[in-house]
Amino acid sequence: MKVVATLACRVQSKRLYAKPLQFLDIEREISIVEYIISFLKTCPLIDAIVLAISEGVENKPFEHIAQKMRIPFINGSQKDVLQRLITAADKEQGDIVYRVTTECPFIYMDNFLDVLKAHIANKAALTVIEGLPEGAYYELIDLNALKYSHKHGEDRHRSEFCNLFLFEHPEQFFLQRLTVPDVALKRPELRLTVDYPEDLIVVREIYKALKKEGSFIPLDKIIRFMDANPGIKNMNGWIDAGVGRIWN
Repeated sequence: MKVVATLACRVQSKRLYAKPLQFLDIEREISIVEYIISFLKTCPLIDAIVLAISEGVENKPFEHIAQKMRIPFINGSQKDVLQRLITAADKEQGDIVYRVTTECPFIYMDNFLDVLKAHIANKAALTVIEGLPEGAYYELIDLNALKYSHKHGEDRHRSEFCNLFLFEHPEQFFLQRLTVPDVALKRPELRLTVDYPEDLIVVREIYKALKKEGSFIPLDKIIRFMDANPGIKNMNGWIDAGVGRIWN
Protein backbone atom coordinates (compact mmCIF):
# COMPACT_ATOMS: atom_id res chain seq x y z
CA MET A 1 0.00 0.00 0.00
CA LYS A 2 1.56 3.26 -1.14
CA VAL A 3 1.11 6.31 1.10
CA VAL A 4 1.12 9.69 -0.64
CA ALA A 5 1.10 12.94 1.33
CA THR A 6 -1.11 15.34 -0.63
CA LEU A 7 -0.64 18.92 0.55
CA ALA A 8 -3.32 21.31 -0.72
CA CYS A 9 -1.87 24.79 -1.27
CA ARG A 10 -3.28 28.19 -2.10
CA VAL A 11 -2.64 31.77 -1.02
CA GLN A 12 -6.31 32.80 -0.82
CA SER A 13 -7.63 33.23 2.72
CA LYS A 14 -10.07 35.58 4.38
CA ARG A 15 -8.23 35.78 7.71
CA LEU A 16 -4.52 35.57 6.92
CA TYR A 17 -3.23 35.79 3.36
CA ALA A 18 -0.89 33.06 2.09
CA LYS A 19 -0.81 31.13 5.35
CA PRO A 20 1.43 28.28 4.14
CA LEU A 21 3.96 30.80 2.78
CA GLN A 22 4.29 32.69 6.05
CA PHE A 23 7.73 32.30 7.57
CA LEU A 24 8.02 30.01 10.56
CA ASP A 25 11.74 30.78 10.72
CA ILE A 26 12.06 34.45 9.84
CA GLU A 27 15.87 34.59 9.97
CA ARG A 28 16.36 31.63 7.61
CA GLU A 29 13.20 32.38 5.60
CA ILE A 30 11.72 28.91 6.08
CA SER A 31 8.00 28.93 5.40
CA ILE A 32 5.42 26.81 7.18
CA VAL A 33 4.87 24.59 4.13
CA GLU A 34 8.62 24.09 3.68
CA TYR A 35 8.94 23.04 7.30
CA ILE A 36 6.09 20.54 6.86
CA ILE A 37 7.67 19.08 3.71
CA SER A 38 11.05 18.74 5.41
CA PHE A 39 9.41 17.01 8.37
CA LEU A 40 7.43 14.56 6.23
CA LYS A 41 10.58 13.70 4.28
CA THR A 42 11.99 12.22 7.50
CA CYS A 43 9.19 9.62 7.63
CA PRO A 44 10.17 6.52 5.60
CA LEU A 45 6.58 5.26 5.64
CA ILE A 46 5.43 8.15 3.46
CA ASP A 47 6.28 7.10 -0.08
CA ALA A 48 5.74 10.43 -1.83
CA ILE A 49 4.85 14.06 -1.13
CA VAL A 50 2.87 16.06 -3.70
CA LEU A 51 1.79 19.69 -3.59
CA ALA A 52 -1.82 20.02 -4.77
CA ILE A 53 -1.70 23.65 -5.88
CA SER A 54 -4.69 25.81 -6.67
CA GLU A 55 -4.79 27.30 -10.16
CA GLY A 56 -3.92 30.97 -10.60
CA VAL A 57 -0.72 32.94 -11.12
CA GLU A 58 -0.81 34.06 -7.49
CA ASN A 59 -0.12 30.46 -6.47
CA LYS A 60 3.07 30.15 -8.54
CA PRO A 61 5.28 30.44 -5.42
CA PHE A 62 4.15 26.94 -4.42
CA GLU A 63 5.49 25.58 -7.71
CA HIS A 64 8.84 27.18 -6.94
CA ILE A 65 8.84 25.56 -3.48
CA ALA A 66 8.08 22.14 -4.99
CA GLN A 67 10.97 22.55 -7.43
CA LYS A 68 13.28 23.81 -4.70
CA MET A 69 12.45 20.86 -2.45
CA ARG A 70 12.43 18.36 -5.32
CA ILE A 71 8.91 17.08 -4.94
CA PRO A 72 6.17 16.80 -7.60
CA PHE A 73 3.14 19.08 -7.81
CA ILE A 74 -0.16 19.32 -9.65
CA ASN A 75 -2.44 22.26 -10.42
CA GLY A 76 -6.19 22.19 -10.11
CA SER A 77 -9.44 23.93 -9.22
CA GLN A 78 -9.33 26.43 -6.37
CA LYS A 79 -12.77 25.33 -5.17
CA ASP A 80 -12.59 21.57 -5.80
CA VAL A 81 -9.89 20.70 -3.28
CA LEU A 82 -11.12 17.11 -3.21
CA GLN A 83 -10.25 16.65 -6.89
CA ARG A 84 -6.84 18.21 -6.30
CA LEU A 85 -6.07 15.65 -3.59
CA ILE A 86 -7.22 12.81 -5.82
CA THR A 87 -5.13 14.05 -8.75
CA ALA A 88 -2.07 14.46 -6.49
CA ALA A 89 -2.38 10.92 -5.14
CA ASP A 90 -2.94 9.49 -8.62
CA LYS A 91 0.19 11.24 -9.88
CA GLU A 92 2.27 9.01 -7.59
CA GLN A 93 0.06 5.90 -7.92
CA GLY A 94 -1.02 6.14 -4.28
CA ASP A 95 -3.42 3.92 -2.37
CA ILE A 96 -3.65 5.89 0.89
CA VAL A 97 -3.84 9.67 1.09
CA TYR A 98 -1.96 11.25 3.99
CA ARG A 99 -3.63 14.60 4.56
CA VAL A 100 -2.64 17.59 6.62
CA THR A 101 -3.46 21.20 5.96
CA THR A 102 -0.47 23.29 4.96
CA GLU A 103 -0.78 25.80 7.78
CA CYS A 104 -0.09 23.25 10.55
CA PRO A 105 3.67 22.99 11.19
CA PHE A 106 3.72 20.76 14.29
CA ILE A 107 2.30 17.34 13.37
CA TYR A 108 2.21 14.42 15.80
CA MET A 109 3.81 11.44 14.06
CA ASP A 110 5.35 9.45 16.94
CA ASN A 111 3.03 6.45 16.52
CA PHE A 112 2.53 6.70 12.76
CA LEU A 113 3.52 3.07 12.12
CA ASP A 114 0.82 1.82 14.50
CA VAL A 115 -1.78 4.15 12.97
CA LEU A 116 -0.90 3.03 9.46
CA LYS A 117 -1.05 -0.64 10.42
CA ALA A 118 -4.48 -0.15 12.01
CA HIS A 119 -5.74 1.74 8.96
CA ILE A 120 -4.69 -1.07 6.62
CA ALA A 121 -5.67 -4.00 8.87
CA ASN A 122 -9.15 -2.63 9.54
CA LYS A 123 -9.69 -1.49 5.95
CA ALA A 124 -10.67 1.95 7.16
CA ALA A 125 -11.89 4.63 4.78
CA LEU A 126 -10.47 7.24 7.12
CA THR A 127 -8.30 7.10 10.24
CA VAL A 128 -7.64 9.99 12.61
CA ILE A 129 -6.30 10.41 16.16
CA GLU A 130 -8.76 12.20 18.42
CA GLY A 131 -7.92 14.61 21.22
CA LEU A 132 -4.66 16.13 19.95
CA PRO A 133 -4.14 19.90 19.86
CA GLU A 134 -5.82 21.64 16.95
CA GLY A 135 -3.48 21.33 13.98
CA ALA A 136 -1.32 18.48 15.35
CA TYR A 137 -3.31 15.66 13.73
CA TYR A 138 -3.44 14.17 10.27
CA GLU A 139 -5.79 11.92 8.33
CA LEU A 140 -5.17 8.70 6.47
CA ILE A 141 -7.83 8.31 3.77
CA ASP A 142 -8.43 5.50 1.32
CA LEU A 143 -8.04 6.97 -2.16
CA ASN A 144 -10.95 4.95 -3.55
CA ALA A 145 -13.19 6.39 -0.82
CA LEU A 146 -12.23 9.91 -1.94
CA LYS A 147 -12.95 9.03 -5.57
CA TYR A 148 -16.35 7.63 -4.56
CA SER A 149 -17.05 10.83 -2.61
CA HIS A 150 -16.22 12.96 -5.61
CA LYS A 151 -18.36 10.90 -7.98
CA HIS A 152 -21.43 10.55 -5.77
CA GLY A 153 -21.23 13.71 -3.69
CA GLU A 154 -22.59 17.20 -4.29
CA ASP A 155 -20.73 20.42 -4.97
CA ARG A 156 -20.40 21.07 -1.24
CA HIS A 157 -18.46 17.82 -0.93
CA ARG A 158 -16.16 18.76 -3.81
CA SER A 159 -14.62 21.50 -1.73
CA GLU A 160 -12.15 22.12 1.09
CA PHE A 161 -14.35 19.86 3.25
CA CYS A 162 -12.80 16.84 1.60
CA ASN A 163 -14.05 14.27 4.09
CA LEU A 164 -17.57 15.65 4.53
CA PHE A 165 -19.19 12.99 2.33
CA LEU A 166 -17.51 10.23 4.36
CA PHE A 167 -18.78 11.62 7.66
CA GLU A 168 -22.29 12.05 6.28
CA HIS A 169 -22.41 8.39 5.19
CA PRO A 170 -21.06 6.33 8.11
CA GLU A 171 -23.16 3.40 6.93
CA GLN A 172 -20.94 3.14 3.84
CA PHE A 173 -17.51 3.84 5.29
CA PHE A 174 -15.55 2.70 8.33
CA LEU A 175 -14.24 5.83 10.04
CA GLN A 176 -11.56 4.82 12.52
CA ARG A 177 -11.13 7.24 15.43
CA LEU A 178 -8.07 6.37 17.49
CA THR A 179 -7.34 7.72 20.95
CA VAL A 180 -4.27 9.72 21.91
CA PRO A 181 -1.66 7.20 23.07
CA ASP A 182 -0.35 9.51 25.80
CA VAL A 183 -2.90 11.25 28.01
CA ALA A 184 -0.51 14.20 28.38
CA LEU A 185 -0.99 14.89 24.67
CA LYS A 186 -4.78 15.00 24.93
CA ARG A 187 -5.06 18.79 24.72
CA PRO A 188 -7.65 19.67 22.07
CA GLU A 189 -8.03 23.16 23.50
CA LEU A 190 -4.53 24.14 22.33
CA ARG A 191 -4.13 25.70 18.87
CA LEU A 192 -1.11 24.77 16.75
CA THR A 193 -2.69 25.72 13.43
CA VAL A 194 -2.25 29.04 11.63
CA ASP A 195 -5.51 30.65 10.58
CA TYR A 196 -5.23 34.09 12.19
CA PRO A 197 -2.33 36.50 12.79
CA GLU A 198 -2.35 35.51 16.47
CA ASP A 199 -1.81 31.88 15.49
CA LEU A 200 1.23 32.85 13.47
CA ILE A 201 2.73 34.67 16.44
CA VAL A 202 2.19 31.59 18.64
CA VAL A 203 3.86 29.08 16.31
CA ARG A 204 6.77 31.45 15.74
CA GLU A 205 7.29 31.81 19.48
CA ILE A 206 7.22 28.02 19.87
CA TYR A 207 9.70 27.56 17.05
CA LYS A 208 12.04 30.27 18.31
CA ALA A 209 12.10 28.80 21.81
CA LEU A 210 12.36 25.09 20.96
CA LYS A 211 14.08 24.78 17.58
CA LYS A 212 17.21 22.69 17.42
CA GLU A 213 19.44 22.35 14.38
CA GLY A 214 18.88 19.12 12.50
CA SER A 215 15.76 18.04 14.40
CA PHE A 216 12.05 18.75 14.62
CA ILE A 217 10.10 19.82 17.68
CA PRO A 218 8.21 17.02 19.50
CA LEU A 219 4.63 17.67 20.59
CA ASP A 220 5.20 16.94 24.26
CA LYS A 221 7.81 19.71 24.46
CA ILE A 222 5.44 22.13 22.73
CA ILE A 223 2.68 21.39 25.23
CA ARG A 224 5.01 21.87 28.19
CA PHE A 225 6.23 25.14 26.71
CA MET A 226 2.71 26.46 26.24
CA ASP A 227 1.70 25.49 29.78
CA ALA A 228 4.78 27.27 31.11
CA ASN A 229 3.97 30.38 29.06
CA PRO A 230 0.26 31.17 29.56
CA GLY A 231 0.63 34.53 27.82
CA ILE A 232 1.55 32.75 24.60
CA LYS A 233 -1.00 29.99 25.11
CA ASN A 234 -3.82 32.47 25.66
CA MET A 235 -2.87 34.60 22.67
CA ASN A 236 -4.93 32.42 20.34
CA GLY A 237 -6.94 30.46 22.89
CA TRP A 238 -10.06 32.53 22.20
CA ILE A 239 -10.30 31.38 18.57
CA ASP A 240 -12.98 28.83 17.70
CA ALA A 241 -11.72 26.10 15.38
CA GLY A 242 -14.90 26.34 13.34
CA VAL A 243 -16.34 23.70 11.05
CA GLY A 244 -14.31 21.21 9.06
CA ARG A 245 -10.78 22.37 9.82
CA ILE A 246 -9.57 18.87 9.07
CA TRP A 247 -12.35 16.58 10.22
CA ASN A 248 -15.76 16.96 11.88
